Amino acid sequence: MPRSVNAVASRRRRKKILGLAKGYYGSRSKVYTIAKNTVEKGLQYAYRDRKTKKREFRALWIQRINAGARQHGISYSQLMGKLAAKEIGLNRKVLADLAMNNPDAFKAIVDAVK
Repeated sequence: MPRSVNAVASRRRRKKILGLAKGYYGSRSKVYTIAKNTVEKGLQYAYRDRKTKKREFRALWIQRINAGARQHGISYSQLMGKLAAKEIGLNRKVLADLAMNNPDAFKAIVDAVK
């Protein structure tokens, strides 16, 4: 009796890995064993950096808000403290966008808390 190896599942598993490795350089996209290692490492980086991305954007927003606030004679920490005291519920993402793209609206917010 012939040996049963379930080639359908094996091929599908290899195709999935090689599909994820599409666009990689040289044997990283052609040879299954090398592609498998590269794809696994890439997925680890992707998982890690989804968390890092949130940190980096928050830091960027804070820098932009601080730069905008200092143009109007107030520091970032003072601005955020006064926003919390006045119960103005704007998050850092929105404030940073206003500071960059709509300085008049940002100035109105700063004037409202001063």
